[in-house]
Amino acid sequence: MYLALLVIFLQCSELYAQGKVFTFNRVEIRVQPSVKVKNGAPMSIICHADISKNTDFQLKHNFTIFKDGKLVFMTVSDKEDARYEIPMAKSSDTGDYECTVKADGKLSFSNSIYVWVAGMTKPILTADKKEVLEGEVVKLRCELPEEVPPLEFFFRKIKTNSAPKEKRVPERNQNFSEVEYYVEEGDNILQFDCFGKRQVRSGWESSQHSNKTLVTVKEPFIKPTLITGPSSNVTEGDQIEFECSTVVAQMRDIEIILQKNRTILNSVRDKKFLKYSTVATQEDSGEYLCKVEQGAVSKTTKLNVFVSELFPKPTLSASMTKLDESKDLILSCIINGFRRANFSIVRKGSHEDILLKNSRVLAMKVNVNDTGSYTCKAEIKGIVKESKPVRINVYAPVSKPTLSVVSGSPEVILGKPLQLICHSVMGTPPITFTFYKGDEIRKNVTNDTYAMFLDEDIGLNDNGRYKCDARNNHSSGVKTSNILNVTVIVPIRNASLGSVPYGEVEVGSDTAFLCSVKEGSWPIDFKFFKKTDHEVLLHEVREYSDRTIWHKKTMKRKDTGTYYCMASNRASMDVRSRPITIHVILAAWQKGVIAAFVLTAIAGAGAIALWWFLHKKKKAKGPSMEMSGSALAPNLTSEKLTRQPSDGNYYSGSGYIEDNENHMKSTDESKGPDLESAEVDYTEVEVSTLDPHRAPEQKGTETVYSEIRKTNNDSMENRHSRIYGHPDAT
Repeated sequence: MYLALLVIFLQCSELYAQGKVFTFNRVEIRVQPSVKVKNGAPMSIICHADISKNTDFQLKHNFTIFKDGKLVFMTVSDKEDARYEIPMAKSSDTGDYECTVKADGKLSFSNSIYVWVAGMTKPILTADKKEVLEGEVVKLRCELPEEVPPLEFFFRKIKTNSAPKEKRVPERNQNFSEVEYYVEEGDNILQFDCFGKRQVRSGWESSQHSNKTLVTVKEPFIKPTLITGPSSNVTEGDQIEFECSTVVAQMRDIEIILQKNRTILNSVRDKKFLKYSTVATQEDSGEYLCKVEQGAVSKTTKLNVFVSELFPKPTLSASMTKLDESKDLILSCIINGFRRANFSIVRKGSHEDILLKNSRVLAMKVNVNDTGSYTCKAEIKGIVKESKPVRINVYAPVSKPTLSVVSGSPEVILGKPLQLICHSVMGTPPITFTFYKGDEIRKNVTNDTYAMFLDEDIGLNDNGRYKCDARNNHSSGVKTSNILNVTVIVPIRNASLGSVPYGEVEVGSDTAFLCSVKEGSWPIDFKFFKKTDHEVLLHEVREYSDRTIWHKKTMKRKDTGTYYCMASNRASMDVRSRPITIHVILAAWQKGVIAAFVLTAIAGAGAIALWWFLHKKKKAKGPSMEMSGSALAPNLTSEKLTRQPSDGNYYSGSGYIEDNENHMKSTDESKGPDLESAEVDYTEVEVSTLDPHRAPEQKGTETVYSEIRKTNNDSMENRHSRIYGHPDAT
């Protein structure tokens, strides 16, 4: 029964759960009263969920509100709205708001909405001191209590009748800032304020200005006074005295300085006044400055002083300013309106002046060393004045210039520039040098003792005739160098190599190598090389010609190889020919000797083979055959010997047989071409029959001639042997 009730309850619950269906239509966020709110006004952020249900049932909603991605509000409600109340909006409440709603496992998001709280709270400014001395520092603090960083603070120093001085201080991590202000001279009553700024989406927003803070400034000392004595009318030669004084609150680290045109004339420390005196000159006219310093405080007073002229500066005149050496020079010193003065004429030196004469007139015979600047000095009542300098130039005549090539050799390579130098050993600079090529002026150069000329237009037929002139301010005029002739060197072009005979050369013969160039100045250095794993120089020669022949004697097999030649001249450019290949081969007689030797070897081998065959056959027939063979042999021999030589039959020996046509055939013909090509030794044989009743008489001679060519120290030898018949032959 209980089980049945439980099953019914579960089924009813399942049916009830299946009947609760809902969906989010949308979630939206709103701001009241508007998205732009004044600072301090109330503001509400409302999150609304629009939900559709199949039946009317209660549903719990979890509302979450975010600002700039950070959680600011959360609530649970069975209503479809949630409200986030902000009683007093601040600038820190500015930002992007969005909300989420979660119900029964379902979640939905709203769009983002930007809220701008316009205006910032008023900053608070405080100062660490209300009263300071000039040169001290005031420390200020500006705070925006309700604002959130990052912020920017602006401090202002306000003086009467002047524009405020502003300082900007950014703060990224705090809502306050501190700054120090230096109190300067003349800062009597100071006011300070500050304001802040923050960055919003539309730009920068500024706060109100803070309260004004008042700071009183006291002087550590008064502005100094500067006077001159004994009178304000000062003339050159008078004694003039300066006095600078001040009033000091505390005599500590006080310093008084007197200056003129940035030059310190005098100074004192820890005193209330300073004195300085001097004999007045016209150069003492100008602005004087008295400065009092204590720590970082400085106060100044200026005074203009005018010193009347006692007499004008003297004037130095010269009879000539440019003259030849050994000429007379007169220098005169005068002062307009004054004749009674102590005059002196001096020459200016690099370290000190050289006194020439204590007089207003100086006459002298000059030389080159007298070139320089001269002045005169005049002295009245202890006041010394100097004239403007006069430049005197004494000229020695230029010597005859020498013209030469900078490289040293009077040669130039075709296509290369030619650099010349014109030099005068003697002569007072500046010297003007003129370069000529032929009769044409090519360049003018003014220098001290030499000049350079670069001729880049060098042709094949350009042989020079250069010269140069030199002149200065001496009256002697122009000096001309000797004519310089320059040789144009034509570089080597297109070297070629040939040989006679060409290609193949017999051993022991001579070969002529011809190396030639198409163009190039003489002499030409020719070099012959053979290419191996390294370059081998075989022959070199210098020729006053565009070609040379090198005879190489007695060529050998090792001389086979690749040859080339190289040509060069004073242009210092090596030109290499194309290589040629020489093959050294055997001479004709050497080939014949080798052929004869080979044929002889073949014939000898054939003879040995035939002898071996016959010998073996004889042993096989036995003694009976030997007897019949011995009986037949004399008959055959006598038959052949009785024939006349005109029959054309020759004794062939064991190596030949006679055919029916009376021709000799070698028994080794079937040996093949190898045996036929071998060298054969031929022997002259004489055969005769002997009469048993009389002295031996030659009945006939059959001879076989063969030439044997054998090399032994490059000589040939013929061998002959004579064979006679046995006396018992019949």
